[in-house]
Amino acid sequence: MQQNNPQKDSNAWIFQTWAAFALSISMTTIGIVNLPVTNWVKGFMGMGLAFSIGSSISLSKTMRDVHESNKITARIDEAKVERLLSQHDSLNKL
Repeated sequence: MQQNNPQKDSNAWIFQTWAAFALSISMTTIGIVNLPVTNWVKGFMGMGLAFSIGSSISLSKTMRDVHESNKITARIDEAKVERLLSQHDSLNKL
């Protein structure tokens, strides 16, 4: 049976992802703080930003979990098929 090695992200990709995340949050926060509106409106927009970040993280985790469970299910199905094929090997019966 083949071994499936999990794909590892490079350090550069991980850095770029974290940098983009930090930059987007900080720029949006600076924009909200500098808006010429009352503090109530700024607070409302800040809560919207916080909930958007939280739901984005939850969504990405859920999508990763679904993808990983599909990979595990596919590997289990592949192992079952290989076992069935090895049990019914017609070449050995000749």
